[in-house]
Amino acid sequence: MSELYSITEYGTFISKNSPAATGNVSGCVVLPENTFNQLEEFILANKNRDTDALELLGLSARRGFGKIITAKNYVGLIAMNSGDIIEILPKIARARDDEKSEEQKMLEAKNLLLEMIKSLKDPKYKNMQTAALKSDKISLFEIFIRMYIDEVFSIVKGGLRCAYETVEENAPFVKGKILFDKNIKYNFAHKELNYIQYDEFDENRAENKLLKSTLKYLYKHTKSMNNKKDLKTLLNSFSEVEYSDDYEKDFNKVVIDRGTKHYENALVWSRVFLQGKSFTNYSGSETAFALLFPMDKLFESYVASKFASILDSKRYIVSAQDSRFTLFDAPKKFQLKPDIVITDKIERKIYLLDTKWKMLSKAYNNYGINQGDMYQMYAYSKEYDCIV
Repeated sequence: MSELYSITEYGTFISKNSPAATGNVSGCVVLPENTFNQLEEFILANKNRDTDALELLGLSARRGFGKIITAKNYVGLIAMNSGDIIEILPKIARARDDEKSEEQKMLEAKNLLLEMIKSLKDPKYKNMQTAALKSDKISLFEIFIRMYIDEVFSIVKGGLRCAYETVEENAPFVKGKILFDKNIKYNFAHKELNYIQYDEFDENRAENKLLKSTLKYLYKHTKSMNNKKDLKTLLNSFSEVEYSDDYEKDFNKVVIDRGTKHYENALVWSRVFLQGKSFTNYSGSETAFALLFPMDKLFESYVASKFASILDSKRYIVSAQDSRFTLFDAPKKFQLKPDIVITDKIERKIYLLDTKWKMLSKAYNNYGINQGDMYQMYAYSKEYDCIV
């Protein structure tokens, strides 16, 4: 039976066979041996790839624990082929957190992550809903399923697109044209039949086949009764459509034009669910798919969206990753990309913000602020002639 396992950044997974698994070790989540091994293989499969896999999960050993897997600064989910879901959530610290249960903390972290993902300027996440998230036991996977359901409901409401499909069959009537070579081959002793070819205008096109196959996959894997009910309703809407028997072949047939533009987001998610085509470069033979987000980038997008929602758009322009300047005018090398630039159109002032997902503390040298970051901000302020 599939299970949900959640940790926050810098939390640790240990195997059920670990010597420490019998005790209640703070910050450690115990995984079944098979799931732990699958996650280890996921890390090793990406070790030599041109990715930041080691920034996602660390694999090491600790005395008294054996092998441990530690989350780093990527958040999101990893879905195993076994059906188990690994969630990595943001680590947040708030006043009176000690008064809250672990379940409350995890639910707050999950809600924050969803809000951050929604802040990304990416149409893939436009239908993400957080209202249904009432329990820490509801996985991100179910939220993404719900998002897909909403996308497909919108498509069905607008009507499934039809297309002409070439059909060949042996029939007791004549329609289209007779294929004489095949007619002789198959009907030499059956004069009452005709081997014919004709074009049929129906819903059985590649885009609809892929959507139906995705609905079937999600119906099999969802644990939410609400999601299961809606998936069944949608499958009934595709009753005249066949399942895809070759995903790659059908994806190659997909044509996004004015008539199918509204299919685009759903088909992107179909690739994720059916083929494990993640939006990042991670892979692994034991994973169904991985949806992982660098925490620094999420935080930057979230802060920018908050400023954009608070500030008067008639007066202020908020832009992220502004790239109008380079460090040197000649040659134009080393592009400057401040995280957030706020332009006051009335007073003609510019404000620069550099976002960092970290805790500042007097216990750290310079409160934990990196000296290189300060040099970077100094370069920004000189070039933009602005307030930092």
